[in-house]
Amino acid sequence: MGTDNRTLHNRVLAVLGPAIAADEYEPGHTFTLQGLEEDFGVSRTVAREAVRVLESMRLVVSRPRTGIRVLPRSDWSVFDPQLIRWRLAGPGRMAQLRSLNELRAAVEPAAAALAAVRGDGEERAQLVVVAEQMTRTGRAGDLDAFLDLDIAFHRRILELSANEMFVGLSQVVAEVLIGRTSFHLMPRNPRPEALRLHTAVARAVADGLPDVAEAAMRSIVSEVAGALEGDGRG
Repeated sequence: MGTDNRTLHNRVLAVLGPAIAADEYEPGHTFTLQGLEEDFGVSRTVAREAVRVLESMRLVVSRPRTGIRVLPRSDWSVFDPQLIRWRLAGPGRMAQLRSLNELRAAVEPAAAALAAVRGDGEERAQLVVVAEQMTRTGRAGDLDAFLDLDIAFHRRILELSANEMFVGLSQVVAEVLIGRTSFHLMPRNPRPEALRLHTAVARAVADGLPDVAEAAMRSIVSEVAGALEGDGRG
């Protein structure tokens, strides 16, 4: 597909995907390729490619003669990073953040405990360096640099767990962190308690203390949950 076609099919997706993710179309609603061509002023090829992407997320299913049918939320590929971005951009943002944070609560404390016993010693020690950098950038109010470090920190915990299922959630966790920053749900300076807890996790992992690492990571996720239940700016 040429560059122009990619741009056009992305334009279709940028409208249709978020609309479906925001429940603007009821499950069972049907589209046709011809209708998409006319609505967006695109070719059949472009419309078909856009539908294929939506099908890959299980947002729709396409069948001959019955058209393109919107699927219920229970069928969606809810771990798809693009779908997560669409849902975070929509009216159900806070519900999606809470749902994702509950997933983190189930996974990240266990991953931190595993990281403390499975991770390579040198790599575990490097986590302390990342936590120290997070503290510096957080106190300086540099949210862009802080976000990059925060993503790296949580991804590294999942990787050090040596559990491929946990590692597979790295991008999902990244989308949560990106979403909180992009939609201004982070304070200009991260809370001192959050910075302290990241340092506590890093040191526990580096020192090979799984119980301490797990408890500190659980506190991080609980701190985020409390912020979401409060004013949404934790």
